[in-house]
Amino acid sequence: MRHLTAIFLIMIIAMASSCKFFKEKKLFGKKDRMMAEWQARQDSIRVADSIKHVNDSLLVIENVRLDSMRMAEERQLELESRYNIIVGSFITPEYAEACAEDYRNRGYDAKIIQKENSRFSLVSAESHESVRRAISRVTQFQDTVEMESWIYVRR
Repeated sequence: MRHLTAIFLIMIIAMASSCKFFKEKKLFGKKDRMMAEWQARQDSIRVADSIKHVNDSLLVIENVRLDSMRMAEERQLELESRYNIIVGSFITPEYAEACAEDYRNRGYDAKIIQKENSRFSLVSAESHESVRRAISRVTQFQDTVEMESWIYVRR
């Protein structure tokens, strides 16, 4: 009887240790599926967090880039000459560009200045740092090139 019980016990252990046995009986299959679903959810949460982190980093980089561009534009405006000899003022940008091109062809360093809080584009033939130099040049300009030229002071 002892041998029969031992043999029976060995057979049960041998059958119970088979993965096929457990899968057929579906003793642990439900928990495995739940665990797989939970791991899939955790993976998707990790991916979403990674994407959010990358998007946040890209947003920070873009903001820094825009700030540096804005600061460079402000610096450029500071470096540009303050006193400009204006030879034309136009609402239509194409006319301003044509006038500036005409003065460039004459040998002047013509620029188009967009006036703040206005629709007008000003065409500057020359620009100077000193008010004295600008006044003397505008006087010469009025005598020889454009009678209706004037000085625009950039602030």
